[in-house]
Amino acid sequence: MNKPTIKLLAGLTMLAMAASAHAAISVRDDDGNVVTLQKPAQRIIAMAPHVTELLYAAGGGDKIVGAVTYSDYPEAAKKLPRIGDNRQVDMERVIAMKPDLIVVWLHGASERQIETLRQLNVPMFHSEPTKLDGIADNVLRLGQLMGTEAVAQPVAAEIRQKFAALAKQYGNRPPVRMFYQVWDKPLYTLNGTSIVSDAMRLCGGVNIFADLKVTAPVVSNEAVLQADPEAIFGTSEKNYGGVGLWKPYTTMKAVRNDNLFTLDGELLNRAGPRMVAGTAAMCEKLELARQHRKN
Repeated sequence: MNKPTIKLLAGLTMLAMAASAHAAISVRDDDGNVVTLQKPAQRIIAMAPHVTELLYAAGGGDKIVGAVTYSDYPEAAKKLPRIGDNRQVDMERVIAMKPDLIVVWLHGASERQIETLRQLNVPMFHSEPTKLDGIADNVLRLGQLMGTEAVAQPVAAEIRQKFAALAKQYGNRPPVRMFYQVWDKPLYTLNGTSIVSDAMRLCGGVNIFADLKVTAPVVSNEAVLQADPEAIFGTSEKNYGGVGLWKPYTTMKAVRNDNLFTLDGELLNRAGPRMVAGTAAMCEKLELARQHRKN
């Protein structure tokens, strides 16, 4: 190959590399909308605690300029500047932070504030995994948007591997009908479309309220008593009576078989990498419920 040809190829390679370095980045969010950035995000606002955890896992902790209240994991997240909570955002502070990406979570109280954020014309990624596999997907896509794929890819692969191991261990175990108590005044649970229900399914649990239309419905004590679950799960967050409120109902299967369990809500109610640990804990408790059938 002669020198002019070598120089031409070298020049074309450099042009290609330069074009690649400035190529737009496009991914789809959990709404199916395309999010496009002209360059990797460097100033990100996290609009939910699970979003903060996902961004750190994907290698972008140093790119978060603002987060909402309760964004407290990992430890470094406690020092992030706050822009409000899940009900109200300080728009002046958000504007001052000059974000180039806002990662949002849609819930009942957030629609109005997210519409306000849209007026800033800052690219917005909606993060709301409804299946366990969506956690790894979020890590990968956020890694793409931040240019941190080298970190995000192995983390996502490890998350998938751990869930696969749990599925292999517990997926074919006998089913256990269960009630998941998010809160007790009023009595909140989750339906079958929530990511927590996907964790239940992986463990062999059957959500007694899976068919309700609302994602986080309020149910009555009477409805739970009538369904008579074999196991009841509550979280260690600041509930009033927790699962202990069922102890007086001695005819319930869950009470009779000593299947009132408490889990760490932060490990299950946040759709981030720590759901691996939360799901493993749920699987272990459900296995205890199966063992109690022999008693």
